[in-house]
Amino acid sequence: MSKLWGGRFTKETNKLVEEFTASITFDQKLAKEDIAGSLAHVQMLGECGIIPMEDAEKIKDGLLSIKKMVDDQEVEFLVEDEDIHMNIEKLLIEKIGSVGGKLHTGRSRNDQVATDMHLYLRTKTTELIKLLEDVQKALIGQAKENVETLIPGYTHLQRAQPVSFAHHVLAYFWMFERDKERLIDSLKRINWLPLGSGALAGTTFPINRERVAELLGFETVYPNSMDAVSDRDFILEFLSIGSIIMTHISRLSEELVIWSSQEFQFVELDDSFCTGSSIMPQKKNPDVPELLRGKTGRAYGNLIGLLTVLKGLPLAYNKDLQEDKEGMFDTVETLEGSLKLLAPMIDTMTVKKDVMRKAINNDFSNATDIADYLVRKGLPFREAHEVIGKIVLYAIQSNKFLLDLSFEEYQEFSPLFEEDIYQVLAPEHVVAVRNSFGGTAPEQVLKQITLAEGKLQE
Repeated sequence: MSKLWGGRFTKETNKLVEEFTASITFDQKLAKEDIAGSLAHVQMLGECGIIPMEDAEKIKDGLLSIKKMVDDQEVEFLVEDEDIHMNIEKLLIEKIGSVGGKLHTGRSRNDQVATDMHLYLRTKTTELIKLLEDVQKALIGQAKENVETLIPGYTHLQRAQPVSFAHHVLAYFWMFERDKERLIDSLKRINWLPLGSGALAGTTFPINRERVAELLGFETVYPNSMDAVSDRDFILEFLSIGSIIMTHISRLSEELVIWSSQEFQFVELDDSFCTGSSIMPQKKNPDVPELLRGKTGRAYGNLIGLLTVLKGLPLAYNKDLQEDKEGMFDTVETLEGSLKLLAPMIDTMTVKKDVMRKAINNDFSNATDIADYLVRKGLPFREAHEVIGKIVLYAIQSNKFLLDLSFEEYQEFSPLFEEDIYQVLAPEHVVAVRNSFGGTAPEQVLKQITLAEGKLQE
């Protein structure tokens, strides 16, 4: 039999079965992690006297040679060798002889693959944290340039109250900050070592799992071998966090699409992040934010897919768990690509301050301030609300905005109005008086920027 596990079998594997069950087409992405885990494992085997140290050194040399081949893209991975573990072990035996077969002493592919994925996600999670920070820096950059730039704030996609544009974009900074914190926290659970759990019940060899954890930089080892080989919670958690990140990316992308439309014209995306039409030469399409918005569905699908795989699995390892990798790889690649594009797209975006200001001058987003004005004059808020509702209706019917109404017109609705009502209604004043902590007043926005920059330095 050609298989390394073929001693018990009397027939070769059916070719269709071989192709259907093989995972090498995608798990070859774990080649470096697989070799790293094997290097630590064989070092421990030698130190514990489970195999001769000279054999351990020979195996290590062979693994390092294969790693160089992988780095140089000189390895052809074969479907008939099933997965990344068997491909590398077979290459090792071909390179150094039968002593290479000692590498698998005291372990199983079950704990081996789990270890590979822990190593992979640890690296990728750390890299994604840095990419999130790049996006946050771009948002802070836009915020610093636009503390006093005013934009209509919306609820229900209807103009509500004017806000600082810096305040608006910083809302996304804090979304991504929570995402970053979730990734950082997830590292505590990613940093558990499964290796040494064997197929499900541990091993008869006197291994030192703590030594392997030390060599690989893990904080702890799984205390239960069955849990260790079957646990995919750390991947579920990553896919969940990834889905939340893509939700935030999608929300920001939606605003970029809206803001850059002819109807809004609040921002203009750099030409390098847009495409044209094959038939309409005037078009400048925001394809990048549209695609970022669309790719969110991939992340959701990967999360639901793994949840579905896991929901009915008995302990311990089952072949179903082979389906844990492609979705994980896809979400990693989707996040990497999305964040790498999002940061420079935000950084190079042109903010059309005059268009935003014109929009604020031509709406009723300062209406709440009239109500507050009357409340300070002693009118109950509910009565003030009714008065302002009637004023807005009158203004609409008169084809005017609130700043266009004369003092005499205001007094027709309430004798409490005085000449200072126009100062109250000025957009800059409307924004400036919202000076509570976390508010949109320039003073608070500057404090928020300082707080945000402090987060990036922690």
